[in-house]
Amino acid sequence: MIWKTVTTAFVCLIGFCSFTSAQNAPEYGGGFKIKLDDDDKSYLRLMFWNQIWFRSIDMNAGTQVNGHAVNRTYDIGARRLRMIATAQLSERFLILAHFGANNQSFINGGAAGTSGTGSNGVGKKPGIFFHDVTSEYAVIPRINPDTDRVNPFSLYLGGGLHSYMGISRISMVSTTNLLTLDSPIFSFPLVEQSDQFVRIYGMYLKGNAGKIEYRLSLNKPFSTNLQPVTDNVAVDNNGLNKLSVGGYFEYQFFDRESNTLPFKVGSYLGTKKVMNIGAGFYQQSDGTISKQNDLIKSHPISLKALDFFLDLPVGSPAKKQSVTSYTGLYRYDFGPNYLRNMGTMNIGSFDERYQGTPALAGPGNALPMIGTGTILYNQSGFLLPDFSGNDKVRLQPFAGYARKNLQALEKSGNYWDFGANLLINNHHAKISAQYSLRPHYLSSSFIDGYKGQFILQFQTYL
Repeated sequence: MIWKTVTTAFVCLIGFCSFTSAQNAPEYGGGFKIKLDDDDKSYLRLMFWNQIWFRSIDMNAGTQVNGHAVNRTYDIGARRLRMIATAQLSERFLILAHFGANNQSFINGGAAGTSGTGSNGVGKKPGIFFHDVTSEYAVIPRINPDTDRVNPFSLYLGGGLHSYMGISRISMVSTTNLLTLDSPIFSFPLVEQSDQFVRIYGMYLKGNAGKIEYRLSLNKPFSTNLQPVTDNVAVDNNGLNKLSVGGYFEYQFFDRESNTLPFKVGSYLGTKKVMNIGAGFYQQSDGTISKQNDLIKSHPISLKALDFFLDLPVGSPAKKQSVTSYTGLYRYDFGPNYLRNMGTMNIGSFDERYQGTPALAGPGNALPMIGTGTILYNQSGFLLPDFSGNDKVRLQPFAGYARKNLQALEKSGNYWDFGANLLINNHHAKISAQYSLRPHYLSSSFIDGYKGQFILQFQTYL
């Protein structure tokens, strides 16, 4: 896609906090930190960030935008507007509050009750809501308070609306330091069904045992009540809603990563030597139902993943080059022929006047995102040498690829992302460009070529 219009987005936020300083610019240090006592054991930290998108989108067949049939269009919107506050009340107690708004465009994202034509005020006044709200107690802290040495085994107990649901590294990835422009979304398999924007109420255990980091959770999923329409096609309906369990275990070969927050780093930019292998799961009994010859049958949600992550400096230290790569193999079972189609910040709707065959995934930029089956995914990037000498403006090209073999689709799909990050001050100020290709399914057995989407993102992370 070649852009005909170039726009500059100005982003300004106040305050700053960095929780994992390794991927941040040196002058930011420990971030915006308010001490609550003289010995620095009690404090409040704050972080703000936003991501503004400028997009050009090839629309799926049968799409209209605000009543007008379109094949291609563009928009400007806010992918994320967020804030995190953490309070370390003592050496053993931590409170986390993460809130903000997401996915506001000119046509959707508005909160209920706002003014404007259309439902929910169309795109005006997005609703700010809590993403994570947790309280945590260090049963066995990582740092021994008596000796100030790292304990070989640590254990933290927490609860609330949390992100420790397991499955994979990028199911818990931070959105402030992604390698690709955005997460692949399928790694959030319950998103806005039985979770709240990738969060769920529950209790969790986390910590380290030597080089192994572990996360385990016991949860009460949000209720779902969809009814099956087609035989042998599972839909989200958890009925009496049984408890779910999740977990993730990761062996860290080299540097140990911080686990103060649930969010995994997407790219350290070579500031750490990281190579990890991980395995995760999520399980809920009777999470979906299907219709089998006029009888209703329930099915468990059983999700598993294996993954590998590395972020290593390469070449001459003076050039500050690094390679980042993530590979994951996902096996999802939601019941027979389960399939969810969705498009990130989708501005399209179905055009009832359309005379052809509409896209199977639906209008706009929707695609087969999540379903029963297997997904293989890789994203890799390379931080180019520092030619300027001031280590400020850096270029990091990347590519991503997913192959989805989903039971509901007779043909497997290939999904591609190509782009680069222009790092003005590490992840604190960066401009990202990405072009993505998605298969254009007209039926489960027919792919009518590919549709593209170009995104230019402006990120400020303070």
